[in-house]
Amino acid sequence: MALQPKPTLARARACIRIETTALVDTAQSLGAEFVATARAVEAVTVAGGKLIFSGVGKSAHIAQKIAATFNSTGVASCFLDATQALHGDLGLCTEGDLAFLLSNSGQSDEILRLVPMLKRFGLKVVAFTGHADSDLAQSADYHLLYRARREACPLELAPTASTTAALALGDALAMVLLEARGLTRDDFAKFHPAGNLGRVLLLRVRDIMRTGHRLPVAADTVTTQEAILAMTKAKSGSIALVAKKSGKLSGILTDGDFRRSALTGPDFLQQPVATFMTCTPKTIREDALGVDALRLFEAHKIDDLIVVDARGRPVGLIDGQDLPKLKIV
Repeated sequence: MALQPKPTLARARACIRIETTALVDTAQSLGAEFVATARAVEAVTVAGGKLIFSGVGKSAHIAQKIAATFNSTGVASCFLDATQALHGDLGLCTEGDLAFLLSNSGQSDEILRLVPMLKRFGLKVVAFTGHADSDLAQSADYHLLYRARREACPLELAPTASTTAALALGDALAMVLLEARGLTRDDFAKFHPAGNLGRVLLLRVRDIMRTGHRLPVAADTVTTQEAILAMTKAKSGSIALVAKKSGKLSGILTDGDFRRSALTGPDFLQQPVATFMTCTPKTIREDALGVDALRLFEAHKIDDLIVVDARGRPVGLIDGQDLPKLKIV
């Protein structure tokens, strides 16, 4: 039967509304149990232990994703197949680890069988479930509880709202720990060296700045005309101006500054460039991350950014027009 536009969109919107309700209900239900679980994760991480996630069916997929999220933030995590655990994979469990057992009903036989085995290995168990009165919740040391009044499936069979809520709750726990540990972009980049994300996070200012003949530099004693000629030769929208003796950056002349200088009178080209330059411009070091440069562009609405060394001398230039080409915006 062909799908008709109106009922198709209505069904899709109803599905999203049901899942949205589950997310709101889960967020509002968070309390002391969530905090206790977060503290347990923090303690395990500090002690050098790992997080172990397990589930069956769709819960297994959610468990794998949450484990991957923790790994990406530097918290050692792994997925334990509930069936294979009974045939040797319990060997990855070490005393002091923390196990997250995912089951919406909290009554999955495969998961319930794991509880005493994990505790025998010296692990604490977190019941990750939608039912606080389930056997899993009653036998666990900690509880991560989500709320899903109903599934978005019209048959009330396919896990939908419950898996969405579980995934969001796992993400929330990971992000709370990320912030508490003070993870920086540099730290995050270490765990994402490949792909576009890794390229963006690892990109340094030195990798994107213009140097050599593309970096116009002149003493702040030259005339405005000389400065403009140097800018034109370098095909740049700005020029770094330096103190003649020290070579330290003293200002920048941009296209905008040049246009404004033209309003001062017919002899503006013969005036010292220092008359029109912008003093103490925004700068950045060459070892800074590319995304830090992007923040400066966005925060100060500038078109060009001078790169300086430890002594304050210009060594590069970032033109705002280069950023889209480098795909960091």
